[in-house]
Amino acid sequence: MKPRAVRSRIRQQELNPVFHWQNKEEDDKVLSKARIKQALKSGVLNLAGQGLATVPEKVWNLSDSEDCDKDAAAAAVRYDLDRTNEEDSWWNQKSLTTLDLSSNTLTSISENVKNLGDLTVLNLQDNALTALPEGIGCLTKLTKLSLGRNKLSELPESFFNLRELKSLNLSHNDFAEIHANVSDLIMLEVLDISFNSLNSLPGGIGFLVRLQQLTLNNNRLTELPNDIVNLRNLHKLDLAKNDLKLLPPVMGELRKLECLYVQHNDVGELPDFTGCDALKELHISNNFIKSIPADFCENLPQLKILDLRDNKIEKLPDEISMLASLTRLDLSNNSISSLPSCLSTLAHLVSLQVDGNPIRSIRRDIIQCGTQRILKTLKDRDGPGKSSEKVRVPFEESTFPDVYQMKKGRSMIVSNKNLIDIPEQVFLDAMEASVYNIDISKNKLMEIPAGLTHLASIMTELNVSFNALKTIPMFFSQFERISYLNVSNNQLTDLPEVVGLLVTLRELNVANNQLKQIPPCVYELKGLEILLARGNKIEELDASEHGLGALPRLATLDVANNNIKQVPPILGMLKNITTLEIIGNAFRQPRHQILEKGTESIMAYLRDRIPQ
Repeated sequence: MKPRAVRSRIRQQELNPVFHWQNKEEDDKVLSKARIKQALKSGVLNLAGQGLATVPEKVWNLSDSEDCDKDAAAAAVRYDLDRTNEEDSWWNQKSLTTLDLSSNTLTSISENVKNLGDLTVLNLQDNALTALPEGIGCLTKLTKLSLGRNKLSELPESFFNLRELKSLNLSHNDFAEIHANVSDLIMLEVLDISFNSLNSLPGGIGFLVRLQQLTLNNNRLTELPNDIVNLRNLHKLDLAKNDLKLLPPVMGELRKLECLYVQHNDVGELPDFTGCDALKELHISNNFIKSIPADFCENLPQLKILDLRDNKIEKLPDEISMLASLTRLDLSNNSISSLPSCLSTLAHLVSLQVDGNPIRSIRRDIIQCGTQRILKTLKDRDGPGKSSEKVRVPFEESTFPDVYQMKKGRSMIVSNKNLIDIPEQVFLDAMEASVYNIDISKNKLMEIPAGLTHLASIMTELNVSFNALKTIPMFFSQFERISYLNVSNNQLTDLPEVVGLLVTLRELNVANNQLKQIPPCVYELKGLEILLARGNKIEELDASEHGLGALPRLATLDVANNNIKQVPPILGMLKNITTLEIIGNAFRQPRHQILEKGTESIMAYLRDRIPQ
C-alpha cells in the first residue's frame, strides 16, 4: 500500500489536472499585482498562453484614455499599488498601449475593451472567439490587430472605424465574405485573410492603396475584382489554393509587385505582365497553363524565380533566354519533349527542374545529374554562339511597334530611340490596338506629340521622362482617364493650370526638372496619392490647407535634393503621409539623426514643434 503522503499527492492531481478549463477566479489570479505594476510601467501587458477562459476585469481599467466613456471607478486599479514606492506613483504610470491575449481559450471579449482607447497593438490570435464587441470600434489608435485562428464569421459595424490600422490578420477564421466597408481602412499596409471561405472580394478593395502585402491563400475565390490592380504599392500578393480561372488581364499596373503566389488554382493562361518590372518571384504551379508567351519573357527583367511545375506546358519559347535574372526555373511534371539550347545562356540559373517531362532530346542519366550538367549539354549541342541565334530579335530594333505587338500588351513602348518626333500614324495604330499605356521616354522630344490626343479617352498611363521638354501642352486637359504621369528628367520650370484638371491622376512624377516650387495646379489633384518632386530647385513647402493639406489621399511625398530651407511643422499633421523623403535640402532641422529614423519619426518631430 502507498504511503499516505503519496496517496495525498495523487488525489490532489486528480482534483487539479494539468489541463482544465479555468474558472473566473483562476483567471483573475493570473493578473497579479506584479503584472499590473509592470504593465503600468511599460504600457505593455502580455497574458498570452495563460489558459484564460475570460479576461480579468481589471485589464479593461489599465488606461487613462478619454476616447471612450468609462465608469468613474474604473481607474481605481491604477492606484491600488504601494503608494510609498516612487515608481508606483500615478505620475510614473503609463496607459496600456500593447495587449497580448493570444493562445488562450477566450470565447468572447467584453464591451469594456472600449476603455483601452490608447491601445496601438492588440493580439487576440489563437482563441475561440465567435464575435467581436461593438466597443472595439473605440480603439481608434490601433495600428496592429491580430485576430487569426478564431471562429469569426463577421465583423461589427464599428470595426471599420479603426482607420489607423496598418496591419490586420483575419486568417484561419470562418469568413464567407468581407464587408465592403473594409475600403475605409485606408492606412492598411498588411492584410491577411487566408484560410477562410471567401468566394469573392468586395469591389472597394482597390481603395486600400497603401497595401504592401495581401494574403488570400486557401479560400474559395473564383475571380478577382477589377480594381485589385489599383493596389499600386503592393509588394506581395498570395492567391494560392483558390479556384481562380484567370488573373486580371492588366497585371502590369501592379508596378511594385515583387512576389506573386498563384499555385493550386485553375488558371489556364499567363496574363500580361507588361509593367511589372519589379517582379522577382512568380509561383504558378499546379494550374492548367499550356504555353509561355514570348512577350511574357520580354517584360520581366528582374524575375529570379519562376515555378511552373504541374501544368500543361508542351514547349518553351526561345525567348525564355530573355529572363536574364532567372536563378530558379521549375518545369517539373509538364508535357515538354525538348529543351531549347538558349537556356544555357541564362548566366544566373542555378536550379533547373525538369523531372516528370517526356524529354527525348536529353538522356535521362544527364537529367538526373542536375542543372549544371543539363545546361552544359545544351551549350555543347549547338556550339559557341549558336544557341542565341534562335532568339527572336526584340522589337527595339525596329523603330515602332505594329498594331499586333501593341494589341498583345495594350502598350505602346517607343523608348530609348533618340527620336525628335513620332509620326501621327503610330498613335492611330495605338488607338486601334486600344492601348492604355504609353511610354515614349528616353528620346530627344522637345515637345509632346499632338498625336496623343487620339488616345485621350483610353490612356491611363503616360511616361515622357528623359526628354527635352520645356512645357506641357494645353491638350492635356483632354486626358480624362490618366492615373499615372511621369514627366521627370526634362527641363520644366512650371506646370500649366490644365494639369490641375486631371482629376483621375493618382501618381505624378516631376523629379529632376527646374521647378522652384510645387506648381499650384498640383494642389487641385484631390485624388493624388504619390508626388515625386526630388532633384528640382524647390525652396519652400506649402503644407497649409491650400497647399499639400488640400491633398487628402497623399501618401508618398518625395522632395529630396531641393533647396528647401525650412520644413513647416504643420507638415507633421498630414497623417496620411506614410513615405516622406526630404533629405538633401538646405534646412538644419530636423537633424540627420531624425531623418535616418524614417517617416514616422520625422512626422512626430514636426508635430512636436507646432506652437501650442
